[in-house]
Amino acid sequence: MKRAVVLLSGGLDSAVALYLAKSRGFEIHALSFDYGQRHDRELHAAKAIAQEAGVAAHQVVSLKLDQWGGSSLTDKSMEVENGDVTRQDIPVTYVPARNMVFLSVAASYAEAIQATEIFIGVSQVDYSGYVDCRQEFIEAMENAVNKGTVMGAEQNRPIRIHAPFVHKTKAEEIQLGRELGVPFELTWSCYRGGEKPCETCDSCLLRAKAFAEAGIEDKALIR
Repeated sequence: MKRAVVLLSGGLDSAVALYLAKSRGFEIHALSFDYGQRHDRELHAAKAIAQEAGVAAHQVVSLKLDQWGGSSLTDKSMEVENGDVTRQDIPVTYVPARNMVFLSVAASYAEAIQATEIFIGVSQVDYSGYVDCRQEFIEAMENAVNKGTVMGAEQNRPIRIHAPFVHKTKAEEIQLGRELGVPFELTWSCYRGGEKPCETCDSCLLRAKAFAEAGIEDKALIR
């Protein structure tokens, strides 16, 4: 069975990506990050999703990006602003080069376990202004990974970075996730943490909009 490394944040995008990879017959090696984020609710969600999906392995890597901050998700002196689904600017929740860092670690993990596939659940259609969710970034990272790994540069075994939702809306992701049996009730999207989602940050608003467009009830809100 071919192995795939799946970036698993604990949110709905990464959960659907994991179940999609699983449906394609890959042995799943999930990868999550404790990067000094504002709360650990998403990490608890990632562990629950990985267990429910029956992955082969789930690694949680510690990367303390809060040492230099630069984002309201890694610097608690900064406020998480209320959401605006029509925004055009870069929000304060953008974590500098986060997906670049995560994909670099994923490439190291993939090469170590001889996996040729990496899955990441980014989308450039309805994203919160994050530049590292775009197709051109994913393509550039895949090129860099294969220039800088033995598998890609010497063994002619390139590592592919799959971003299956890059041109899909979150509503389309949710519809696919329902078909795949994704346990959405286990996922966590809220930037603020807490006992329940705040329902006012960018991530909560985008999630609510997507479930409404998909015509599906968000069970995570009625636990």
